[in-house]
Amino acid sequence: MKAILLKEYGLPDVLEIGEAENPVPNDEEVLVRIHSASINDWDWGIVRGKPFVIRLFFGLAKPKINIPGVDISGKIEAVGGNVRSFNIGDEIYCDLSECGCGGFAEYVCVPEKDLSKKPSNISHNDASALPHAGLLALQGLVGKGKVKSGQSVLINGAGGGVGTLGIQILKPYGVKVTGVDSGEKLGLMTSLGFDSVVDYKKADFTDTGEKYDLILDTKSNRSLFKYARSLKKNGAYITVGGSMYRLLEVALLGSLISLFTGKKLSVLIHQPNKGLDQISRLVEEGQIKPVVDGPYGFDKIPELIQYFGEGRHLGKIVVEIEK
Repeated sequence: MKAILLKEYGLPDVLEIGEAENPVPNDEEVLVRIHSASINDWDWGIVRGKPFVIRLFFGLAKPKINIPGVDISGKIEAVGGNVRSFNIGDEIYCDLSECGCGGFAEYVCVPEKDLSKKPSNISHNDASALPHAGLLALQGLVGKGKVKSGQSVLINGAGGGVGTLGIQILKPYGVKVTGVDSGEKLGLMTSLGFDSVVDYKKADFTDTGEKYDLILDTKSNRSLFKYARSLKKNGAYITVGGSMYRLLEVALLGSLISLFTGKKLSVLIHQPNKGLDQISRLVEEGQIKPVVDGPYGFDKIPELIQYFGEGRHLGKIVVEIEK
């Protein structure tokens, strides 16, 4: 099968388009023919081996993951002997980050427990854009953030996958939402329903004096203390990604600041595929629809990972494997 091969760490141009052996499912797995995949921060980090902590899990000198890619949508072509909930021909989508990645290829084996049936009212392209970003938004805003009606919410990095899905998840809650991103993305953000938008190149939202009940941060590129002062009394700051230094700062000092101020500052521990049934329900009810940048062809994946790393994309970058 054709696949994107990662043989050494480096910028995305180290990736090779080549051939790999077709995988064979064990008794607990299914074989999926991948139709579409989307690009995530996981891919940007694993390909480069940065931040360095990634290498502690995926190989110090050489990557243990040979085929990157975590978000997929496709069709089941074979099932293991113990698989009971899925059949050949079922259309599925999922996040592969806990089962070895492998999404940038024609086929992948996936444990039954990680699968969800694709909502019938969306395409594979749309479905592949949902698992990782959709669950970061859902788990951050609703699960950990416990958003409530009437609150003021800010999403930093609002023009990417998490932010464009997050604003749609928030709509029924009757909250006022501010989005922060580059000027090129503000038009899209306004069209999705953000009440106010901020171009981070022109203004630092932590210096405006505005305070929020809940901040969801995909960038983590400011001091923890600046985030804390942007929270209302008993407010919550939740980061889902960004600078490793800032993530460690939140993890180490967040509880201490919370103890003295009553404001909660924490890192979301992402739980892949947990709650994907809820994402499916929101899709089926017409409440959320991903913003897709693409779809692009398979051979564009290396340059698209670079494009992601530069933060120029709108919503989720999606690739059709056969395109």
